[in-house]
Amino acid sequence: MLDRTRLGAVIRKELIQFRRDRRSLVLAFVLPLILLVFFGYAITWDVDDIRMAVVDQDHGARARELVDAFRASRRFSVVETPTRTADIGPLLDRATVRMALVIPPDFASDLGAGRTAQVQAIVDGGDANTATIALAYTQALVRQFGAGLVTPTRDAHPPVEARPRVWFNEELSSSNMIVPGLVVLIMMIIAGLITSLTIAREWERGTMEQLASTPVTRLEVVLGKLAPFLVIGMVDVAVTSAAGVALFHAPFRGNALFLVVPSFLFLCGTLGLGLAISAVSRSQLLATQIGMLVTFLPGFLLSGFMFAIDIMPLPLRLLTYAVPARYFLVVVRGVFLKGVGPAVLWPETLLMLLYAVGTLTLAVRAFKKELA
Repeated sequence: MLDRTRLGAVIRKELIQFRRDRRSLVLAFVLPLILLVFFGYAITWDVDDIRMAVVDQDHGARARELVDAFRASRRFSVVETPTRTADIGPLLDRATVRMALVIPPDFASDLGAGRTAQVQAIVDGGDANTATIALAYTQALVRQFGAGLVTPTRDAHPPVEARPRVWFNEELSSSNMIVPGLVVLIMMIIAGLITSLTIAREWERGTMEQLASTPVTRLEVVLGKLAPFLVIGMVDVAVTSAAGVALFHAPFRGNALFLVVPSFLFLCGTLGLGLAISAVSRSQLLATQIGMLVTFLPGFLLSGFMFAIDIMPLPLRLLTYAVPARYFLVVVRGVFLKGVGPAVLWPETLLMLLYAVGTLTLAVRAFKKELA
């Protein structure tokens, strides 16, 4: 039979323990606020400030008016004005721009003759969501611009027409965008979680005493624990990449060898982060919780995997520079979809090298052989 006194005593005991447990307090009250801020600001399907290049081959007043209409919309930002269409490719490869508008040399003459003047909109289909929205904005702006040019003698056809062209993901397939991102996200989570348990497991099982009595240095312990998982991680990258191509028919246009060095550096950095977490927490449960917070959430929200970084508020955009998955995602999508190599991807590779050095140094300093 239920006794209210005993029940009240158990409830009071749990409340006292909960109040004294700082980790539980953080999970109960601080974590929901963190998740609300992350999801509230990062999850948005509005696309603003799309970086674009304009190739104006007409150089007329009407062409300038069209470009000004894009600027005035506040949806687009003209950051490049190349003189040749051949310069568009490198700009899209490096993600300097998301879209290019090509105005042909006969733009003004077609308008003057009553013919439909055509412009070409070339978009980067690597991010299918952004590409689709950018094309919709472009079509709407071109129609609005043309509506102001309609005269009673020219209403059978539109004065201006935008001809879209999608690069790297011609079908705007979401799987082509998601599969390379999943390779990055899975590696981030798996590598961080697996190693976050290794040193913590030693403390919980009491085997750290045996390890502390050996002459191995802290660096040797860290590298020894990292090496097996590094090999496993490299195999996982190969398997997940091959499975993505075979099962979901994601295009793989680059050289697979271009993924080896970036993958190695990314895994070194993520495994080092997991070892640092494990050395500090000394508890498998706590290590798992911290590991999820610093791997899954940043990898999912702040890497550009699900939501374009360009549309995030400035504070979150700055925070993304500390997320290694951001750089690895650029590399994987570049190799998968664009077929580019080290000549384009070297900045991201260098940043992942710095990240790996930093996390491995942190792991060595966080690990203590001394028994408290």
